Amino acid sequence: MFNGIIFNTGKVKIIKKNKKSIYVGIQTKIKFNNEDLGSSICCDGVCLTIERIYKDKIFFYISNETLKRSNFKNLKINQIINLEKSLTYGQNISGHFIQGHVDTVAIVKKIIIIDKSWVIRFKISDKKFIKYLTEKASISVNGISLTISKINKYFFEINVIPHTLKLTNLMNLKINNVVNVELDILSKYIYKYSN
Repeated sequence: MFNGIIFNTGKVKIIKKNKKSIYVGIQTKIKFNNEDLGSSICCDGVCLTIERIYKDKIFFYISNETLKRSNFKNLKINQIINLEKSLTYGQNISGHFIQGHVDTVAIVKKIIIIDKSWVIRFKISDKKFIKYLTEKASISVNGISLTISKINKYFFEINVIPHTLKLTNLMNLKINNVVNVELDILSKYIYKYSN
């Protein structure tokens, strides 16, 4: 479980592609040791298990199921990835509960810069997920806990403050980039049991 408050990023340094999986090495300033092997890390919103640690790199196996639901099928060398360690008992929760189970991807359609903040418009690739979105509700974009500022039947928008831009990979977004999206778990469950 994560809370979507990102303080660290990593850089993709190794990509080994198999038929239906990828093995990835990410360089990071976060310190890991052998006790962290097998632990979960949120990588751009996707919960991955550390398979190996070597110097300043952590390695992950990405399965076919994850590739189908996320933007990792388009992963590139030197791509910046948002990283978050799992929550620990008693830790402050400043964002919202994020499982790291990405629901779908979204495409960047518009970026508006207002002073030092950004308004980013996304189109969800699978329209069936639009019904779970609510203005002022939480959403995870590339593992970052954000608030939906506007929705309609085609898109949703978020407002990103300068502090979040500075600490995450959202600053690198361009039109038509693809991001990972996890819908608020409460929205999904409430919708399911009320219909």
